[in-house]
Amino acid sequence: MSAEASVGSHAADSAQSAVSQPACLHTDEHRNQGLLGSKYIKLNVGGSLHYTTIQTLSKEDSLLRSMCNGETDVTIDSEGWVVLDRSGRHFELVLNFLRDGSVPLPEDHRELDEVLKEAQYYRVQGLVQHCLGVMQDVFESVCRIPMITSAKEEQRMIATCRKPVVKLQNNRGNNKYSYTSNSDDNLLKNIELFDKLVLRFNGRVLFVKDVLGDEICCWSFYGEGRKIAEVCCTSIVYATEKKQTKVEFPEARIFEETLNILIYENNRGSGPGGLHLLDSRGSGSSLGAGQSEEEGAVGGDRRVRRIHVRRHIMHDERGHGQQTVYKD
Repeated sequence: MSAEASVGSHAADSAQSAVSQPACLHTDEHRNQGLLGSKYIKLNVGGSLHYTTIQTLSKEDSLLRSMCNGETDVTIDSEGWVVLDRSGRHFELVLNFLRDGSVPLPEDHRELDEVLKEAQYYRVQGLVQHCLGVMQDVFESVCRIPMITSAKEEQRMIATCRKPVVKLQNNRGNNKYSYTSNSDDNLLKNIELFDKLVLRFNGRVLFVKDVLGDEICCWSFYGEGRKIAEVCCTSIVYATEKKQTKVEFPEARIFEETLNILIYENNRGSGPGGLHLLDSRGSGSSLGAGQSEEEGAVGGDRRVRRIHVRRHIMHDERGHGQQTVYKD
């Protein structure tokens, strides 16, 4: 090939490149100007069709705004719909948030997580923060039962907690005697009642399940950092010269003390009035069958109501062949 032919060919290629490049630039410019120049926009999000305005999509510095101002490439079909390869299930919620600045979120945790994922994809930070805030509230409302590992940790938590505290001390491993025939069932009933109270009063009372200490099944009720009442559910009985542990289930009294401790919720029982209301409660209350009440001085004139089941001492008087029952 001659030098003249080579120069001619190079000139032809340059001319063709010069013609095609402006055409490509014109196409992009036309596409971007089409979004910016329009007041309304049609969106096809995974087959879900939405009709909105450029102003709505541009309210936040998000992926949708960058699509409108040409910073992000978009795909437009032959009918003028902007196609987004995402699920359209929650896109209406994203649009409503952009329109109103707030939107009710689904209560289901899985759906809420899906909305969060969509908000993060579209970079709508306001909706992202809204979802995270609701999820944090849901997380805090979940029942959490602290497991105490030391007496100091327990005292510190009770002293610093702003809510009333109900503690169930459940140290079955400390028992050196066998149980009576009903003790296992009653112990289980106490644990089940604890779980029911947790579900019913969650968020208003702090429930603690403790495996330390000497008591096998003992309820303690705290308000403003001090113990208000105690319900001990165990006693030692003697049958045919054998010691056994008896576990009672004073459900009514436990529930009553739990309701009584709500006086301390949000420090509403603080001050002499609240303390007097609780401390004077024991003198006028009626005890169920098989229960006794003691009061021990704590901190001057403040007293702790200690409720114990009556202890039954049984032994077999072999000389007479009859069984005698003594009650203390």
